[in-house]
Amino acid sequence: MKPDKIVIAANAFGKMAVEVNNEIMFTDEWQVKTPLSKEEKEFVDKEYEKQLMAYEAVEYQRKRKPEYPKIEDQLDLLYHKGIEGWKKEIQKVKEKYPKPELKDGN
Repeated sequence: MKPDKIVIAANAFGKMAVEVNNEIMFTDEWQVKTPLSKEEKEFVDKEYEKQLMAYEAVEYQRKRKPEYPKIEDQLDLLYHKGIEGWKKEIQKVKEKYPKPELKDGN
């Protein structure tokens, strides 16, 4: 799933920030209002691709989060069904949204 909004800003000193769907993914004390040079644009484009890959690599986590039981319900599971009962419920979500295999050993 592609993010709805990506904001990238950089200055001439290579300081930049990348924001994905209103969440800061990378920041380095940036300020910029002037057009980027060719070298800066290449840097930003590379950082954009890197951050987009990082964002997409954890999509399964974003999908899992709303599916997990609330912490209160998880504690109740632990109390009533023990660790194995809790693991069983959590595993259902993990199987629904499996962690992708890493490419190129990264």
